Amino acid sequence: MRDAGYAEIRGHELYWELHGPNHGPVLVLLHHGLGSIRSWRKQIAFFAEHGWRVLAFDRWGYGRSDARPKFAADFMQLDAEEALELLQFMGIERASFLGHSDGGTISLMLAGGYPDLVERLVLIAAHIYWEPKTVASIKKIRSAPDDPVMAKAWQREHGEKGLALVKAWADGWLQQEMSDLNLMSELPHITCPVLVIQGEEDEYATADQARDLAEGINSADLWLIPGIGHLPTQESPEDFNQRVLSFLGRTD
Repeated sequence: MRDAGYAEIRGHELYWELHGPNHGPVLVLLHHGLGSIRSWRKQIAFFAEHGWRVLAFDRWGYGRSDARPKFAADFMQLDAEEALELLQFMGIERASFLGHSDGGTISLMLAGGYPDLVERLVLIAAHIYWEPKTVASIKKIRSAPDDPVMAKAWQREHGEKGLALVKAWADGWLQQEMSDLNLMSELPHITCPVLVIQGEEDEYATADQARDLAEGINSADLWLIPGIGHLPTQESPEDFNQRVLSFLGRTD
């Protein structure tokens, strides 16, 4: 089963899709910084077929959601609040979360701020503090936004607003205030089971970030994947899906 629609959240429209059985446990997917629902194309059907009621949505500015003119320094906290409002709109009171990169940080914020909401948490390359490696990689994207190959990819992912989104998102991350990002003190407050995933060749973060994240949360599991970069969901989808399914628990 697939359902889809738009929800007006804080004055703009967010596009969402719901896949899988009507009464299965809910799995919420939060995409990475320049991703969208399309980023989960190798996961949505898989988890729906295994009994999960999968909610994926384009955060403000991405995919088929409304355009976003700029990203404030606290944009991930704002996105966490909007995700919560969308879940309330959908009538979802408890779910497991699968968050990637920016979406992982947003998921972490939800788990820390609303522990009754989050059943289980899977974090892929989540940012818990500012790193020079992250900024260096984002600067590369910002310095060549009109590359023909990448411009085509951004348009495929986000439509005509793709190039403007890339520039606005990168400028948001490159604000001086982003160097204050540090969620280490929040980690002990995470009470749900957590799986931390990161590719050892991740272009946007060192492996230390994943290790610190896993060590900072009580009883978190860590999976560092050799030879994989920032997108294990696409670089090694079969292994990724099976490992996450095992952690979440099969429902079929």
